[in-house]
Amino acid sequence: MLSNRHHIVAALDPNNEFSWADELESLLEAKEFFHRHRDRKSQAYIDIIEKLNELPAVACQLNQDWVTIGKEGDLSPQSAEQVLHALYGLRPWRKGPFNVFGTAVDTEWVSSIKWNRLTSHIAPLKGRRVLDIGSSCGYYLFRMCSQQPKLLLGLEPYATFYYQFCFLQKLIQAANCYTIPAKFEELPLLEGYFDSVFHMGVLYHVRSPLDTLIQIRRTLRRGGELVLETLVIPGTDYLALSPQDRYAKMNNVYFLPTVNCLTSWLEKAGFTNVRCIDVTRTTSEEQRKTAWVQTESLADFLDADDELKTVEGHPAPRRALMIAEVK
Repeated sequence: MLSNRHHIVAALDPNNEFSWADELESLLEAKEFFHRHRDRKSQAYIDIIEKLNELPAVACQLNQDWVTIGKEGDLSPQSAEQVLHALYGLRPWRKGPFNVFGTAVDTEWVSSIKWNRLTSHIAPLKGRRVLDIGSSCGYYLFRMCSQQPKLLLGLEPYATFYYQFCFLQKLIQAANCYTIPAKFEELPLLEGYFDSVFHMGVLYHVRSPLDTLIQIRRTLRRGGELVLETLVIPGTDYLALSPQDRYAKMNNVYFLPTVNCLTSWLEKAGFTNVRCIDVTRTTSEEQRKTAWVQTESLADFLDADDELKTVEGHPAPRRALMIAEVK
């Protein structure tokens, strides 16, 4: 990993008061060994980032739809070429968008749309410890920085997205902002530690969603807040779709509940004041193929004759945003 594991542990436990600190450091050590000595993809990404010249501190805009890092002309021609090489070498860029020294990285997802849907509904993040599960390249973490949280921690197990964060953080140098290349299930239980947890675009990939929600609730302090976004199906019954094979060409989708079913899951997991703040069908305005994505995108996942269905005949993707609290 490019982040110093001792630095991360010290940031989470500056007063050496938590019993999980040693377990967390062991996890980080194991991940670092795997990335540097076992995983060829990670080794290639590390090489790209570590070959970057020392770059000057630049002005960044983190409170706008496009996260902007520096401007064209800030870098020497050699450094500018290295940065562009890194941007292309770290594709596909799924979450964003970003403007990096004048290069517009028009990502597959226009993530600002989701952020703008939820930001007025959540508790202010100033002074809070925040966990973002499935944080991807860190777009939402960087957007949160402008609210001056006490700590931002992302979890991103996929090497491409984790190293995108490492690259961006090397340029932005956001204070108190970290990402660990691990799944939530691998993390030691940081009981009652976080004030806010974001869990967006992940729950449908989880084999046991109720167990995961219980563990998330345990990581939150009393009065803490969960911001949950996941795929749902239309209807008011208390039921969930469990696709036999694939959903929108994804083979790791386990449960897609109705909003009522999802509300019930959250209440059974121990959350209170559960409310749905938005349900929106995903369209090409929000997810589409761009030059920064070499793979298929939303248009390829929908029935060519009926955009309300996936290619498998399931209801087309729609996402619910839920907010819940810990009493």
